[in-house]
Amino acid sequence: MMNRISFVLLLFFSLSVFAQENYPKDVFRPPLDIPIILAGTFGELRSNHFHAGVDIKTKQRQGLPVYAIGDGIVTRIKVSLYGYGKVIYIAHPNGYTSVYGHLQKFGPDIEPYIKNIQYQKKSYEVEVFPDYGEVKVKKGEVIAYSGNTGGSAGPHLHFEIRKSVNEKPTNPLLFGLEVRDATNPILQKVYAYPLSEGAQINQQNTKVQINYTRQVDGTYLANPISASGTIGFGFSGFDRQDLAANKNGIYAVQLLVNGAVYVDYDFEAFSFAESRYINTLIDYEHYSKYNQRIQQCFQAPGNQLSIYNTLKNKGKLVVKEGLSYSVELLLKDLEGNTTKIVIPVEGKKEAVKIKKESLKTDTFVIAKKPNNYNLGAAKVYFPANTFYKDFYIDLKKGNDTVTIHNSSVPAHRNFTITFDVSKYTKEEQKQLFIARLDKKRRPSYASTYKRGNIFTTRTRNLGTYTLAKDTIAPKIRAKNFKEKQWLNNYSYLSLYISDDLSGIKSYTATLNGEWILMEYETKKNTLTYNFDDKILDKKQCELKVTVTDNVGNSNTFTRTFYRK
Repeated sequence: MMNRISFVLLLFFSLSVFAQENYPKDVFRPPLDIPIILAGTFGELRSNHFHAGVDIKTKQRQGLPVYAIGDGIVTRIKVSLYGYGKVIYIAHPNGYTSVYGHLQKFGPDIEPYIKNIQYQKKSYEVEVFPDYGEVKVKKGEVIAYSGNTGGSAGPHLHFEIRKSVNEKPTNPLLFGLEVRDATNPILQKVYAYPLSEGAQINQQNTKVQINYTRQVDGTYLANPISASGTIGFGFSGFDRQDLAANKNGIYAVQLLVNGAVYVDYDFEAFSFAESRYINTLIDYEHYSKYNQRIQQCFQAPGNQLSIYNTLKNKGKLVVKEGLSYSVELLLKDLEGNTTKIVIPVEGKKEAVKIKKESLKTDTFVIAKKPNNYNLGAAKVYFPANTFYKDFYIDLKKGNDTVTIHNSSVPAHRNFTITFDVSKYTKEEQKQLFIARLDKKRRPSYASTYKRGNIFTTRTRNLGTYTLAKDTIAPKIRAKNFKEKQWLNNYSYLSLYISDDLSGIKSYTATLNGEWILMEYETKKNTLTYNFDDKILDKKQCELKVTVTDNVGNSNTFTRTFYRK
């Protein structure tokens, strides 16, 4: 009896585990009625995060119908200047939530619902969480139209599937979304890293690029390397689906040593909370210098990613003198297309001829401890675990400008920079803000919180910071109409707005004294008003638009036009 119960429990457990990995492939329909061609894949390496969905091409156009992939309830709708722009979230009965981003506008039932809220709040940017069951959708219903809003670099649909219980993004291609792909991932470069004290590769104790050649069977064979101590490997590469030239992310990576799996990771799912640990997966110093991402096939300090299926000895190879090793690196996509390179390694202890230059300063940061520094013009505070590892930090004092190391070191958490502005008059302080200087010493606005004589900014970006002054109000000019023009056949009117330094903080517009909704397209610096939003009962219309920058400089634009 006990054996039978044990067998039943074991079978139940096995089926439960299998069910967790068996994503439904016949439940959802595609979100678009066109062939699915990807401009971006799930888990793709982006700035400080992994891509949480897939980017579906929309034929370089906006306005394609976007369909609900299944029956469900709308749980969230957001309109933002940045990020996903106009986005809608739908919870489905099977425990998943679908997300549709960068939309041009919402569907015929949802668009008036959102516009009503925008007019109530007198704000373009809104976020709404409808009551449970308030907004229902059916599979195949038009819920929106594709666009280019928010942080989009071109027209496309950003599409996600998340687990509803924990909002964990999951690869949409696992749900039967069909994408033609018979192309192997592309390997660009391979590197070897010395990781222990005294380790060397080809008589170097710094990162070494490995040369390789293509073999007759399509695999690659690297030139043999000699090494000693603990070493690791990294690569740069991308995946390419059929019908598109986009350099997309690679789904899975394996590293084997003499046939044993040392590293195995894939992008099946991850949590938003861990996404910033991408900075430990890549060689961040190399990325900051060359804008190229090398994926490290070993677990670097601070790496807490959950993407690993296997991680033997943290992916690191301990090379012993006189022994030979065969290292295989495999890059795979979801269709099983695979690119393979074999790297022969000879254990040989040799004199180091090329040594890595190491920065040593008077200040050493212990990552696990909070650190506070006085730089004269400013103070900087690093909370515990701001950084992934300990390092020597380069700090430079100044009267109005301070340098806090450089961009080669990533910060995981926000740290605080505080300037004392008591030497400036109250009038001068109104136009001052904290700015970060780029390599050409050009300032960019850092969100500045003002409290008396103390200005503060919170940031994750190391670099040079200063106090800058903005005395010029934003500029406003008409785009598609003129003063006292008849606009009978116009469906919309549009303005250009811009600011030369601190950037635009807010804007407001009225028509005949009533607030109107103007959509701000930050990529084109335009404000647009659709005449369908309000019924005009006056032939003579007075438009008034006020734009304010981040230090309070304002400009007001007024125009008269006529419309029957």
